[in-house]
Amino acid sequence: MRNGRCIKSRLLIVAAFALPAFVTINGCKSTSPPALTAPGKIATDDAALAARVKQALAADPGLRSLPVSVATYRGVVQLSGYVDSEVQMQKALSVTRGVAGVQSVNNDLQLRPQ
Repeated sequence: MRNGRCIKSRLLIVAAFALPAFVTINGCKSTSPPALTAPGKIATDDAALAARVKQALAADPGLRSLPVSVATYRGVVQLSGYVDSEVQMQKALSVTRGVAGVQSVNNDLQLRPQ
């Protein structure tokens, strides 16, 4: 009988320490941040945004043949690759900024050596 009481009291002590630990750990769960979009803009995932940027670049006759890579993360678009002139670089940046959902553009475009 005494062993039963001892076991019960030990279980109560363990539960008294375990419960606050579980509550604390549960409160530390990470949550995904909300999508950052301007009012009236559509919230999109990065893959769809990259596809729309690539499509917009391909639709421009002066940019479609350039080897430009598009990477996106949370609405930030990074352009990398080579262009023939400063005008093409500015045009690529302008076209990219005009795509719905683009928060900002990182320019890693390089001029081709002549």
